[in-house]
Formats: sequence, C-alpha cells, structure tokens
Amino acid sequence: MSEAKVNPYLILAIGVISVSTSAILVKVASAPAGVIAFYRLFFTVLFMLPIFLIKYVHELRHITKKDWLFCMISGVFLAFHFILWFESLNYTSVASSTVLVTLQPLFAFVGTYIFFKEKFSWKAIISAVIAIAGCIIISWGDFMISGSALYGDMLALIACALVTGYLMFGQSVRQRVSLITYTFLVYANSAAVLFIYVITVQEPLYPYPASDWLYFVLLALVATLLGHTLFNWSVKFLSTSTISMAILFEPVGAAVLAYYLLQESLVWTQVLGGFIVIGGLSIFLLDERSIRKKQLQSQLIKMNSSKR
Repeated sequence: MSEAKVNPYLILAIGVISVSTSAILVKVASAPAGVIAFYRLFFTVLFMLPIFLIKYVHELRHITKKDWLFCMISGVFLAFHFILWFESLNYTSVASSTVLVTLQPLFAFVGTYIFFKEKFSWKAIISAVIAIAGCIIISWGDFMISGSALYGDMLALIACALVTGYLMFGQSVRQRVSLITYTFLVYANSAAVLFIYVITVQEPLYPYPASDWLYFVLLALVATLLGHTLFNWSVKFLSTSTISMAILFEPVGAAVLAYYLLQESLVWTQVLGGFIVIGGLSIFLLDERSIRKKQLQSQLIKMNSSKR
C-alpha cells in the first residue's frame, strides 16, 4: 500500500495509543533503565531485520553522507531519550514523567521555526498553550518540588528535548529515505549506543525474570514498532510540531493505564487535565488540517492555471 493513500492523522493516533503503554511497561520491569532501553531497541532491530534485508537493503547505496550523519545523530538522541526517561520513572510517577516528556511543543515550535522556517497561526499557538496547561494540571497533585521527585522531573524534561531533536532530524531525512530503511538505521544505531552505555556503566545484561523479557518484547512490538515507527511514517506528511502536539495525548492514556494496572491513583486534576489536553489537541490538529487543505487547494489552482 502506498504511504500517501493512508490518512496520516489516523496513523498518528495509533502511534500515540501505542506509546502510551511504554511508561507502564518500563515501570513494572525490574531491569535498570539502560538495559530496558537496549533490549527495547535490540528486539525492534531483530524484528525488522528480515524485511529490511529482503526488500530494503539495496537502498543503502543511495543514502547520502548527510542522511547517514542525521540517522546517526537521531539514533544517539533516541538512545539517551530512553535512558533519561526510563530513569526518571524510578524517581517520579508515571503521570509526572509522561507529562514532562511529552511537552515537546515547547522545543518543537522553536526548532521548526529556526531550522525549517515553519510559521504558526495564533490559533495553533493558543491551542498548544491550552494543551500544555492540561498536561501540567494532570500531574499537579503529583508534583513534589523536592528531592528525588524533582530529580526525576528534570530527567524527564531533558528526555523531552532529546526526543524532539530525534523527530526534527527525522523530518529532514524522511523526505528522501523510506520508512523501513530510516527506522532500521536509527534503531540499529540507537541500540549500538545503548549497548556501549550499558557496558560502560556496568549494568548487567542478564539474568532477569521471564516477565522482564516479556516486557522488553512488548516495548519493541507495541511502543516502538507501533509507536515510534508510525511517528517516523507520519513525519513525512506532518510536521514535527503536529506530531509533538498529538503526543500530548500520551499522558492521558498513561494515567488511565497506571490507574488500572499499577493502582496509581487517578485524581480529579488528572481527569480535568486530560479533557483540556484533548481540547487543545483537537483545536491544533483541526487548524493544521485546515492550513494543509488550503495549501493543497492553492497548489491545485496554480497547477491548473499553468496548464491553460
């Protein structure tokens, strides 16, 4: 099926739902953060390897040095995003960590303006502020500005900046490189970086209980292949800022899953914040879709005029 025939907003929604499981799986695993991140990417690469070797390996000959470099940088950013975010979950709650790590519009708006000269309407900016306010409300009762919780919050915020950089480099490369080739290269490089990290800090690669191995595989299949890979698919058709806004829904899904699976309390601030996030997200996506529709109509008018 051609990429262009699939609705990118639908794909983006599936990706957001999939990554909402990530924090839960990391929280219940007993392995250190670096090990969880390594096996998540390692198993992802193993699952992708057959299809890459059969159908896409020939594309490596056509990748430019610049795209190789961007893939490597993207992989490094993704590796340390996972390390810092997974580590943050050892110090703060699922809701707080997930909220902070999804505040990507704060970084994406600045980054896409500087590097891609992307401009935003006032409606988009206001909707971003609304959604971010909703994220803060979700974890308001959860934030403790002291000790280990504050340390966990800072780790999550740095992880947020790193994943935004990962998406921005991907936005450039994905215009020229296919989804499977790009994601395979990024994930393989990220897994290599994580392996070096784990060996350097002397985190043991084994033994771990059977449940941990199940969590590693689920992180690879659901959160990565159905989550991050779909984001990488979407970034060819949607901007980094749009994807970042959609990911703001992740704290809502994570908070609900944490309530049912981890018995983490779901307080009224999280419910209220969830509705605000959805409201702000809806305004942004509708505005973005309207702008894209007008751009397409303008392009069609120019094409028809040139044919006359």
